[in-house]
Amino acid sequence: MYKIPLFELNYGAEEEAAVLETLRSKWISTGPKTAAFEKEFASMLGAGHALALANCTVSLHLAMKILGIGPGDEVICPSLTFVATVNAIRYVDAIPVFADIRSSSDPTMDPADIRKRITDRTRAIVVMHYAGFPCAMDEIMEIAHQHGLKVVEDACHGPLSEYNGKKLGTIGHVGCFSFFSNKNISTGEGGMLVTDDDRLLEQAKLLRSHGMTTLSYERSKGHSTGYDVIESGYNYRMDDIRASLGLVQLHKLSADLGQRAVVRGWYEEAFADVPEVIIPFRGHEGFVSNYIFVVVLDETCGHRRDEIRNSLHQAGIQTSIHYPPAHRFSIFSQNAVQLPVTESVADRLITLPMFSKLSRDEVVYIAETMKQLTRG
Repeated sequence: MYKIPLFELNYGAEEEAAVLETLRSKWISTGPKTAAFEKEFASMLGAGHALALANCTVSLHLAMKILGIGPGDEVICPSLTFVATVNAIRYVDAIPVFADIRSSSDPTMDPADIRKRITDRTRAIVVMHYAGFPCAMDEIMEIAHQHGLKVVEDACHGPLSEYNGKKLGTIGHVGCFSFFSNKNISTGEGGMLVTDDDRLLEQAKLLRSHGMTTLSYERSKGHSTGYDVIESGYNYRMDDIRASLGLVQLHKLSADLGQRAVVRGWYEEAFADVPEVIIPFRGHEGFVSNYIFVVVLDETCGHRRDEIRNSLHQAGIQTSIHYPPAHRFSIFSQNAVQLPVTESVADRLITLPMFSKLSRDEVVYIAETMKQLTRG
């Protein structure tokens, strides 16, 4: 048992009450709670539409489908991401083309490297807003416009994060969010697809539920007595139990993110005199979710990353790595590419605890422990 865990679930009596209310309603599959969750989520982002789904992976899959990405198409994506970002491209038999990141202080996709990887087979760009910090979306959208490409935002780290006054997930053609247990909004499993395009929404709605023209809840209320199947769809629905959790989590989100910003400030202050530790996005001024807090060890101690992690664990501090680069996984060996910045940073990064209930004393303890280990 860790003295300081990597994250802590922001749950309480409100979530229990919400689930109980849904159970007592006698409707637990996709229904009124799901619809309410979608409406509030879209409103929160200023998005035209939001569609609740089983998880973010299927949201990314549907994004590929509704944007017409298919066999042989190339999709530029990051390697420094969870593998689901890349798997979704493979689900439609498209080809992932990995792009490098900008630097150890900004581990988001490098627009210059994206531009170099465009061919006549490129159809889309998938960005991932690392830790909730935005990619250089003005440049990326300009590249997409110049080449007629679609843009999918993997915004699973960034609910309410902003870029030039717009919420992440609303800048590209489709945005995808995750509600996995350790995310800023947690429903255990769950995801959301957002878009301003009415046509894309309608196609995603069909694919979400077997290509059926009506849902069970609509039929139970007498809105229809039958249905047609007009697409080869999937069972990607969210249920009302998880949606009820999502609604409560939405109402907690602003306060939670506000406190996470405070915690990040404590970290930046505590590491100010530790030059061996690089803090990505240090001094970032826009509002972000601070989903995770990642540090990158400099060249003097980066080779001891795993040793330092083990020592942190022995000191009661849980850590992680976000992420092992996807292009190094065996399954993507046929997409072999050299990404020197990604590889260097990934071998030196450590994810430290980040959650709103983390105390200043705990942050200081983590930083002091890191200081001793990096100079040991």
